[in-house]
Amino acid sequence: MKPIIKVENLSKQYSIGGKQEPYSTFRETLVNFTQIPLKILKRFDGRNGDNRFWALKDINFEVLPGEVVGIIGRNGAGKSTLLKVLSRITEPTEGRVELFGRVGSLLEVGTGFHPELTGRENIFLNGAILGMRREEITAKFDEIVDFAEVENFLDTPVKRYSSGMYTRLAFSVAAHLETEILAVDEVLAVGDDKFQNKCFGKMGDVARSGRTVLFVSHNMASISNICSKAILLEKGQIRYSGSINKAIEIYLREGKTWEAHFENEAVTYAAVQQLGDVIEISVKFEVDTPLTLPNLGFCITNHLGSPVCGTNPKIDNAQRLDTPVKKGEAKVFVSQPKLLNGAYKLSIWFGNGVDDYFSKKDILTFDVVNMSEKHHDKSSVLGNAYPECSWEFSALS
Repeated sequence: MKPIIKVENLSKQYSIGGKQEPYSTFRETLVNFTQIPLKILKRFDGRNGDNRFWALKDINFEVLPGEVVGIIGRNGAGKSTLLKVLSRITEPTEGRVELFGRVGSLLEVGTGFHPELTGRENIFLNGAILGMRREEITAKFDEIVDFAEVENFLDTPVKRYSSGMYTRLAFSVAAHLETEILAVDEVLAVGDDKFQNKCFGKMGDVARSGRTVLFVSHNMASISNICSKAILLEKGQIRYSGSINKAIEIYLREGKTWEAHFENEAVTYAAVQQLGDVIEISVKFEVDTPLTLPNLGFCITNHLGSPVCGTNPKIDNAQRLDTPVKKGEAKVFVSQPKLLNGAYKLSIWFGNGVDDYFSKKDILTFDVVNMSEKHHDKSSVLGNAYPECSWEFSALS
């Protein structure tokens, strides 16, 4: 089967920290204009002083018609840049992209919208940009408006829309107009839960209709539910391309780490690391009053900020130190609690069991993705208030 997207040796370079050009006189502008050919040559001779980096480097892949591809990776991996190049919003520095179909994209709130035009006018403008005939847009118009839920504001300039209204209308236009390729970035996070679920349902419908979808997200549960394959980017290069489950496994296995050093506080060092299904939390402390039970606590919250589970050594009746210490280290290893698919945040605190010496909210965001059949047992997806933990306390010299 012939691919609908073909990417060969694609690279994109950006300049950062470049010197701001001063305003010029008319005479200076004329002089600079005559030097443009020389500047173009210098741009590629590698000797200019700009700080340049490769957002994408030597990217190669193909996408077949009807495939739903998840593009995943850490922040700064190049995911959004790749979609912008594929959507022809920005040009590649090197390489080429072949597209055998029209591309509808939702990359940023209001992309492709003119703020002075009304919602109605922007629907037809977007359709025209995508190469749709007026008859095609008119046939889909009512569906677009119903899905976006902006009927009462249809003849209002979109510059007066809230970010949620902007997003609803932009997604509705991109999803309903019959382009062969749909590219969607993490912008869906702008909407509320009801809207996000509605969008994911629509993307599922789009995928089942045989259209090609490129979906960027940090939500691994959504990626696994919608996509049939994945591309894992790392520092602008493809780390892995293929099975969705394998890509997510590699992504999660790499782990996430947060650490910080402190001065003039009871806690001198704190670190959190996610390693597969285990979260390790550790703090180093130095206190005036010796401790036999360093009270290192944590709480896991869902995407709405509601507590799901948490505990501390006092609640867990953890083994105390034989000898009270003023300087030491406390660790807890949290076996991933029984959670539904989704994104969660972790907060920690440390104290003596009565007073807190240190607290840090939302220091780590992590995903729960249950991909094997055994995880679909009801007993394995119910949240547990007190997850399984093991504690370690030690004295430091």
